[in-house]
Amino acid sequence: MKHQIYSYLNFLLNSKNQHGVHSPFVYKLVTQCFYDKSPRKAYKTWKLAKLELLNDKTLISVEDFGAGSRVFKTNQRAVNQIAKNVGITQKRAQLLNRICSYLKIENALELGTSLGLGSLAMTLNNHVKLDTVEACPNTLKRAEILFKNFNCTSQISTHKSNFNQLIKSLAPTKTYDLIYIDGHHNYEATWHYFNQLKPHAHDQTIFIFDDIHWSKEMTKAWQDISNSPEIHVSIDTFYWGICFKRPEQAKEHFRIRI
Repeated sequence: MKHQIYSYLNFLLNSKNQHGVHSPFVYKLVTQCFYDKSPRKAYKTWKLAKLELLNDKTLISVEDFGAGSRVFKTNQRAVNQIAKNVGITQKRAQLLNRICSYLKIENALELGTSLGLGSLAMTLNNHVKLDTVEACPNTLKRAEILFKNFNCTSQISTHKSNFNQLIKSLAPTKTYDLIYIDGHHNYEATWHYFNQLKPHAHDQTIFIFDDIHWSKEMTKAWQDISNSPEIHVSIDTFYWGICFKRPEQAKEHFRIRI
């Protein structure tokens, strides 16, 4: 917790909005996507999906394959409590929906389905075909119910697998426009997944890493990723780390308040 507080204060002191962003690509991304306040039909639909989960008091047994939970003390968890305490926030879900729309994402990969709210954020009212991976069978089963209830099964392919197995199963020529990594919050795993997925990213692929200031080692993983020679654009939004290869662009790092 101390690390998160220190990181947030440091972020507030060193972050900016669109002013002072000299990269045309990042300036447009920030002003036309990050700060877009226009209403979207997908937002209302997503809220209904979140409400469905918040009203579901079913207990499920959760197998945690990541860095563990700071909220739950047992593996028996109510669906509504998972949705309330662990799932993607409304603000970030809306941003994820806008990113997919603005960048015209067609093929996306999500490591960490959870209850499916992030998956819906990407696909609702967008032309996204999503591969989403979840190792916990009971969590994935509830997500699949959500996808069916909101008519997204034609866009979303679910995979009950650990992340390594799924990545190894990808065809060598398979690439994604967006790769969203939300799970296994430690240095070794995050750095490993990034390196394993680089061959499946083209020059304009957007990587999104969740909870980059969750711990010292997650922040270190993000720093090493953004300093990688392949990455030319990296954006720290505090909760998310966003990066692109974009070899045509001079290497720059941004801290953007959202």
